[in-house]
Amino acid sequence: MLNKIHHLAIICTDYVVSKNFYSNILGLKILKEEYRKERDSFKLDLALNDEYIIELFSFPNPPSRLSKPEASGLRHLAFEVNNLDEVVQKMNFSKIKIEPIRIDEFTGKRFTFIADPDDLPIEFYEK
Repeated sequence: MLNKIHHLAIICTDYVVSKNFYSNILGLKILKEEYRKERDSFKLDLALNDEYIIELFSFPNPPSRLSKPEASGLRHLAFEVNNLDEVVQKMNFSKIKIEPIRIDEFTGKRFTFIADPDDLPIEFYEK
C-alpha cells in the first residue's frame, strides 16, 4: 500500500533564517520557492540528493512548538550521514550548537542532535 515517505512539512517562524539553515548549513537543494499572497506564506521545496523531502512553510504568527520536555507527535527529523565527525565540524564552523556524540545501545552506531532555528530536533545518524 505505502511506497515511501513523500515529504515532511515544517513551519518556521523566520523564513529567511530557516531557508538559510536548511539550504546553506544543511546543504539541501532548493527545488522551488513561491510566495502565496492569499496566505501571506512562503513555501520552499527542498531536496536531498535530488530527492524532494521537505516543504518549508512560513505563516504569520505560528504557535511555538513544544520541544522539551518531549511532547507527543513528531519527535525529530533524522539524516543518515557517512562521517559524523565531518558533520560535527561543519556545525561547529557554522556556530550551530551540537550535542555530544552518543552511541546507539542497540546498533552501536554513533549519532548526535542539533536543533533547527525553531528548536525542531534534528538527528545525524552515522551509516
